[in-house]
Amino acid sequence: MDKRLFRDAMGKFATGITVVTADHQNDIKGITVNAFMSLSLDPTLVAISIDQKAAMYTILQEVDTFGISVLAEDQKEQSMVFANQKSADSAIKFDQLAETPVLNGALVQLACEKESFVQAGDHMIFIAKVNDIKLTEGQPLVYFNGAYQHLDK
Repeated sequence: MDKRLFRDAMGKFATGITVVTADHQNDIKGITVNAFMSLSLDPTLVAISIDQKAAMYTILQEVDTFGISVLAEDQKEQSMVFANQKSADSAIKFDQLAETPVLNGALVQLACEKESFVQAGDHMIFIAKVNDIKLTEGQPLVYFNGAYQHLDK
């Protein structure tokens, strides 16, 4: 299978953008993730997939809790910062939800408790129980065909 062809094909699936954050040794770490999904309503479970080359790959195995922030359309810079595509122009602001760091201004903030994780090729899939949720009105930041997009209102 041609890896570039596979990557291009997966890029045709429009996704929202999330940033996964964790307090690791009293320092907030994060990563931009578009491989995110809900798994179950009872119990409330979500899953994220993290590349083995990412620093968060090891961190998420070590921590018990982490936050997931679904980004709003005006949070492209935060997405790029946590994807290591650029340096922050200003300090990133965090909120605390159930003692878990999440991004300020996100459409959705989830406080998650890690349930399990499983190796899947060159990624690790982390399954977590959602313990708290905060919602905000607005439009999502979307990724499609290798570029950030905005939804028409």
